[in-house]
Amino acid sequence: MPDRPVVANTTPLVSLWLLDHLSLLQDLYGEILIPPTVQAEFLAIETATRQASLTSASWIRVVPLAQPQRALAYAGLDRGEAEVLALAEERSARLVIIDERAGRRYARRMSLPLTGTLGVLLLAKESGLIQAVSPLIDTLRQAGMHLGEDLIEGVLQLAGE
Repeated sequence: MPDRPVVANTTPLVSLWLLDHLSLLQDLYGEILIPPTVQAEFLAIETATRQASLTSASWIRVVPLAQPQRALAYAGLDRGEAEVLALAEERSARLVIIDERAGRRYARRMSLPLTGTLGVLLLAKESGLIQAVSPLIDTLRQAGMHLGEDLIEGVLQLAGE
């Protein structure tokens, strides 16, 4: 397992939890780091069920920032996104898993390797961990996740669906 960590934001965690595929993160990346704010955001709704999922996922590790003020540098992002990027920077992350457009823009500017929920699902299909991406995208959309038509079309094309 590589020494450089993978850092995840709330939306991918919630999305994969909703799909009952949170374990894909472990299967694909091993240990996942999240800052405390992401943990709090994840647990803000359906606390008992999500807490049980998080507790049983010992490979998701909550890691506080060594320099919390570092997150203040990310103007325009919510606190969770800012802490994810700050933690990724502190730990020289090999990957950041984030869906929100503004957070992705910051990650690109910082030259951080990144993916999102759909990228995780695509890699999981390529790795033989799931059979199809399309029904999972449908479930996410029905749950209220906003996904652009161009993005969906591109992912389904890459998935061969």
